[in-house]
Amino acid sequence: MITYVTEHSTPPSDVLASLRAATSEKHAVLDRAMPLAHAAPTLVDYRDHLLILRAWLAPLETWLAGFDDGPQDPARLPQVSRADVLEQDLADTAIPQGGATVDNIDVGTLRSEPAYRWGLCYVIEGSQLGGAVIYRNFAERLAPHPLRYLGGGASPGPRWQQFLHALRTHVTTDDDIALAGQGAQRAFDDLLARIPSMASGHGVK
Repeated sequence: MITYVTEHSTPPSDVLASLRAATSEKHAVLDRAMPLAHAAPTLVDYRDHLLILRAWLAPLETWLAGFDDGPQDPARLPQVSRADVLEQDLADTAIPQGGATVDNIDVGTLRSEPAYRWGLCYVIEGSQLGGAVIYRNFAERLAPHPLRYLGGGASPGPRWQQFLHALRTHVTTDDDIALAGQGAQRAFDDLLARIPSMASGHGVK
C-alpha cells in the first residue's frame, strides 16, 4: 500500500491535477497490490514490500543522481537518498531472512527531460506520504522494527509542500505537463511490474 495524501482544491489546469488524473487508476491498483495492503501485515510483508521498492527505487535514485537540473537541482529541493534508509531496514535484525528476488527496473529507456523527471519524482515524493500513513497504522503491530523507510514517525508534509511549489513553478506549459504525466505513469508501471502477482498476470482486481 502506497497511499497519497493530497490537497483537493487544485485548479483543473494545474500540473498536480493533471498528474493525479494520469495516475489515479494505476495508484488504486498499486494500493491494493502491495504486500502491506491487507489489514494485518507482518514483518514478512514489510520485507517483501521493501524488496519490491528497492528494485524500483535504488536504480531510479542512481539514475536521477546523474542530473543537476529540474527536480535534481538542490536549490529547488534538497537531495536525499531513501534507498540507503531502505537498506538499513532490510538489514535490521527484526526482519525475517529470505524473500523473493525482484529484478531491478530498466533505467535505460527513461527519458531525460526535466519535465519527465518531475513526473518520476512526483511518484517518489508522494510515496513518502503513504509511508507516514502506513507507519501510523502499523508501527505498533510491526514493532520492534523502527520502520525507518516509512519515516520513523517524522512528518513528510513540509518536504512535500516544497516539492509541490517547485513542481508548479517549473512545470507550466501543456507540453511539459504532458511529459510529466508520462514520467509519473512510467514510475507507477515500473513499480507495479515488480509485484509478483502483477508480473505473473494475476493482477489485483
